[in-house]
Amino acid sequence: MSLFELTDAERRNAAEHIAFAEREAARIDDLPDGVQPREVSSAAIIGAGTMGGGIALSLAAAGIRSTLIETSDEALQRGLARVRKTLERSVERGSLQTEEMQERLALIDGSVSLEQAAADVDLIIEAVFEDMGLKREIFTRLDAIARPGTVLATNTSGLNIDEIAAVTARPAEVVGAHFFSPANVMRLLEVVRAEQTAPDVIATLMALGPRIDKTAVLARVYPGFIGNAMFRQYHREAHFLVEDGALPHEVDAALTAFGYRMGIFAVHDLAGNDVGYSVRKAQISTRDNSRRWNDLILELVEMGRLGQKSGSGWYRYADGERRPQRDPELENYIIERSARLGITRRPIGADEILERCLFGMVNEGARLLAQGIAQRPSDIDIVYLRGYGFPPEQGGPMFMADRIGLSRVADTVQRLHRELGAWWEPAPLLLQLAAQGRSFADWQRDRG
Repeated sequence: MSLFELTDAERRNAAEHIAFAEREAARIDDLPDGVQPREVSSAAIIGAGTMGGGIALSLAAAGIRSTLIETSDEALQRGLARVRKTLERSVERGSLQTEEMQERLALIDGSVSLEQAAADVDLIIEAVFEDMGLKREIFTRLDAIARPGTVLATNTSGLNIDEIAAVTARPAEVVGAHFFSPANVMRLLEVVRAEQTAPDVIATLMALGPRIDKTAVLARVYPGFIGNAMFRQYHREAHFLVEDGALPHEVDAALTAFGYRMGIFAVHDLAGNDVGYSVRKAQISTRDNSRRWNDLILELVEMGRLGQKSGSGWYRYADGERRPQRDPELENYIIERSARLGITRRPIGADEILERCLFGMVNEGARLLAQGIAQRPSDIDIVYLRGYGFPPEQGGPMFMADRIGLSRVADTVQRLHRELGAWWEPAPLLLQLAAQGRSFADWQRDRG
């Protein structure tokens, strides 16, 4: 029996754990007694793209008025039209009444004037693309515009919020509010506490989560925070596995058998392989060349293989179809590429695929716990269950690791460190718990 197969009793245990973890995520360990969240009845959202529009829809569903802000009327009208279309589709599906749609639309305004729209609101959420210079410029302006007491939130998915807060004279009011796309659907809000974020600002964002039907999980500043810091391990190993001998459909088959709705390469094709292309390309000149890297996804983009929207990516897609089909042309390219890199390909089984994709996440999760980036293992599980499609029957990556046994996980991580190098350096907390015969759940109980 595979390590990753479940009994009925283990599935029930996972369901109980998730219910417990949801409750625990709302608890903030070190907030002073009596701290109350600030009132949020109005908001401004900077950026009317897919993310900004989704945030506005989430707020409107909770009765919170918001204004989408763009730099041009053309971009603003596109954003407002996208918001209306999303609501109209909900009416067509029967999940929303026409009257409700009109009520929500009435709560969403638009503006091309940051000075006017952001001057007198309770909450400002910046939702522009991931560029530190742009975000610092926006927060410099917000510092001069927003009234005292306004919460200034950035939707960055991994940039250093302390650097953003530093351009303001009010760093205590700056906080991370990492929504997941589409923001009106995904049920996770990663609340990121910067070094000087005030306790009542943290409490405000944590309370906003359930108001807008999301689970809020607290994190601290770290590259990628909780979710993307761990997702990097999953992404990296999936791509290395393809270099080492697996083909995209084999990696995806192992992941879907584990319980994911889609494998990582099918997800890439759905989202578009060009998402993040410019950032990845720019990072090549500054990355540590003593480590192994994989640039295959960049090569696919440069070949025009963008995914479903171009008819080919990691898979090929028949006209008008979204069902991925194996592509012999790409598979031959992958095999030839491994040879050019001097890699001797070998058969790779499903268990090895899962160990490399999943245990790297667990190892990084242990590092996040030791550094206080995540409050508790169950918080990490909620991030992955609500934001990254981790199979609920597995209970989350840290719960899964406890079920398998940390000694087994640690042994595998140490072996992969010897075989594959620096990316697999074992987290001290993982080794410590494994040596003591303890679990992440034990560690969480000890900390209260």
